[in-house]
Amino acid sequence: MGVNFRPLHDRVVVKRLESEEKTKGGIIIPDTAKEKPQEGEVLAVGPGSRDETGKLTPLDVKAGDRVLFGKWSGTEVKIDGQDLLIMKESDILGIVA
Repeated sequence: MGVNFRPLHDRVVVKRLESEEKTKGGIIIPDTAKEKPQEGEVLAVGPGSRDETGKLTPLDVKAGDRVLFGKWSGTEVKIDGQDLLIMKESDILGIVA
């Protein structure tokens, strides 16, 4: 699923993946007690950043990757009616295999 937004430089657009609403023991977690998930799917990536010589360095993540990111990473935005995050690639901790 794409998005009608193209991030600049080394920024990426991420859609949070919803966390489980029940614990393993079957206890339902109310919305007020749930933490925002720190896992998401990359929807769009910028072209990369430029070094001192002007050479473009592409990003290591691509659209479709499942990633983990820091708890307070990114800026929350609404694009095409979806709640998304825009963050720098450096805010991404890793790709989930």
